[in-house]
Amino acid sequence: MSHADSNASEPSDETVVQTGSDAAEDEIFSAYKQSAIRDYDVTVVFEDGVLEVDVYLNAPDGAGDGRSADQVADEAALAARSAVDELFDE
Repeated sequence: MSHADSNASEPSDETVVQTGSDAAEDEIFSAYKQSAIRDYDVTVVFEDGVLEVDVYLNAPDGAGDGRSADQVADEAALAARSAVDELFDE
């Protein structure tokens, strides 16, 4: 049993990071086909109760759903934060 398991009402750091990463990737792949993406990186860090999310997306203009790659990256980061917020609200 890890120290994170000692408080059953709080998700583990690993769960928080995975939830945020999954939500960000879901947002990216809802906007772009995987084959259209040149490169992307989702970094989620959760330490001492602080969530940091960084999303990099390199995709050609016009290849997605009309949003720019920068806009999708920003919305992916917001999706990650929202998913983590929901995780803590459960």
